[in-house]
Amino acid sequence: MDTHVVIMAGGIGSRLWPLSTPEMPKQFIDILGVGRTLIQLTVDRFLPLCRADRFWVVTSEKYVDIVKQQLPDIPDDQILAEPEPRNTAPCIAYACRKIEKRFPDANIVVTPADALVLKTGEFAETIGKALAYTENSSAIVTVGIAPSRPETGYGYIHASDAVMGTVVKVSEFKEKPDLATAEKYLADGHFFWNAGIFVWNVKTISAELRAHAPQIMEVMDALSPSFYTPAEGAELKRLFPTCDKISIDYAVMEKSSSIHVIAEDLAWSDLGSWGSVMTHLPADAEGNAAVGGDIRLFDCKDCLVHAASEKTVVVEGLEGYIVAESADRLLICRLADEQHIKEYSAAK
Repeated sequence: MDTHVVIMAGGIGSRLWPLSTPEMPKQFIDILGVGRTLIQLTVDRFLPLCRADRFWVVTSEKYVDIVKQQLPDIPDDQILAEPEPRNTAPCIAYACRKIEKRFPDANIVVTPADALVLKTGEFAETIGKALAYTENSSAIVTVGIAPSRPETGYGYIHASDAVMGTVVKVSEFKEKPDLATAEKYLADGHFFWNAGIFVWNVKTISAELRAHAPQIMEVMDALSPSFYTPAEGAELKRLFPTCDKISIDYAVMEKSSSIHVIAEDLAWSDLGSWGSVMTHLPADAEGNAAVGGDIRLFDCKDCLVHAASEKTVVVEGLEGYIVAESADRLLICRLADEQHIKEYSAAK
């Protein structure tokens, strides 16, 4: 099997400000203090399934040097630099079309760069099953995460015939629900968090994009002659911004009749907020979690402190707060109000 992994790494992670910034977003940061950045952890968990020279990263032009530094084993011409963000459908079309030109029998996994998976052995087994299913079929397989709580921040996949660890047809995709709806999904047992991980062979995704997103594929047809040539960069700058700005979910997933899901409990999180980061960190007897250097907490409860390793930080008398700092930015915010961090951090 000719397995390739496409890592989407263009986001700016604004909800994890001040640690994650447009200059250095969360996928390139060791958020959990484990010695590996999120994009490095993403590569690590796919290495049992894919050779190092079969990884591809789609990112912004301004992050290319960071990718090269953090992932030196990925060939330079497999780090694809978007001249501007156009959402996930053009990003995926570009990567898969480029793979198809050189590897016409490729079997591909597309994954975000910035999620966390704690059950890495089960993850590799699940992805392996999906790859085996798509290798010689026209199916698209998504990865569903068995929900552990009525989460309102994720989209859901409904599969009425779901059996854990087995590829089955998707009944429908659901947008992020309100709490009452999320509780119904959890009780039903056939709704799964949408991890944004897709598995398909390259012929399948090309056909699906042609059927459901023809404008994007017309742009790829015009761009394709320049692939792997000195002209590719200029042609990409000229053509890529003309792609429809649309997600792969709207462009293909909600229209295709070939969508399947494999659901499993993988201890997955998109680490999309400080609260979600906190749930994956060890806590002291008072529920406090800390990442960084010399962090000293006095009479604090249920707080998250994230600081640079060379800093000494003293916090006294706080309950339910985030204290996070980067080189020149400091956030002190109630955890209950973290949904406002994006607006708090906006430029004046």
